[in-house]
Amino acid sequence: MEYNSENTKVTANEIAEIIREHKSKPNKDLIVAMEFVKKDFELTKESIIKMTEHLDKLEIAYNTILKEYKSRNGK
Repeated sequence: MEYNSENTKVTANEIAEIIREHKSKPNKDLIVAMEFVKKDFELTKESIIKMTEHLDKLEIAYNTILKEYKSRNGK
């Protein structure tokens, strides 16, 4: 995975190194890492929300079909 920030390209491995060595890294590296983590956090959060909504819809569909199946079979 690559991240572009104001003409600065960094890889996930470079971000991981900045996180591991954060005490000795300059502020510009910390800013790049914070931007990367923030962007990744937002993308992950958005994905989780979408997946939760999808899971809810699947549950509703399953329960609707199950209810019809039970009504047809007298259960």
